[in-house]
Amino acid sequence: MSDVVTGEAVVVEVRFAQLPSRAVALFIDVLVQGVLLYAVFAMVGNVGLRADSALFAALSILFSALVMVGYPVIFETLSRGRSLGKLAMGLRVVSDDGGPERFRQAFFRALAAVPEIWLLAGAPALITSLISERGKRLGDIFAGTVVISERGPRDRSLPAAMPPQLAAWAAGLELSALPGEVASTARQYLARCHQLAPQIQHEMGVRIAAQVASFVSP
Repeated sequence: MSDVVTGEAVVVEVRFAQLPSRAVALFIDVLVQGVLLYAVFAMVGNVGLRADSALFAALSILFSALVMVGYPVIFETLSRGRSLGKLAMGLRVVSDDGGPERFRQAFFRALAAVPEIWLLAGAPALITSLISERGKRLGDIFAGTVVISERGPRDRSLPAAMPPQLAAWAAGLELSALPGEVASTARQYLARCHQLAPQIQHEMGVRIAAQVASFVSP
């Protein structure tokens, strides 16, 4: 587990993805893209039999770019940082501050993957992942992202106890509007607040409580 400081200056624990799981996820994605490229070239080849060579080359470049760049951008944007390979391995791409991956970041990662993974057989990605403390490849460095694992070991610590005087209030609490990011931040704080200095514990507690209170009722 490692610490990530969010934009609200809250420290959140995350588990950075290990190289073997990332390699398997990449293999799955490359396999899917390879199948798509084969289908695309088969289709373009049929068109090329009836068209000139310039049209064949243009269509080949266009569809190859759509598969190599469009596939990761579309999947990671719509699924908030997960391609098919990452989904299978329980991985997710997030911003350096722990926030969700943005379209711009997914686009930069996909562009960097063309020379980094496709043209150079993944050698730069392997080297930079081994050097980086967070396991970043070049695309992650350029985009300001990191790959985390969502299948870490379960937290065996006991949950925070409900104060008896708040039991009646909690019984009728409406939490449907509470964002997952805020709930996760609050959960992490409750699990680690005893490790913080009293002043920091109070300041963070007040700030997180105010965030939670703005989404819950009564």
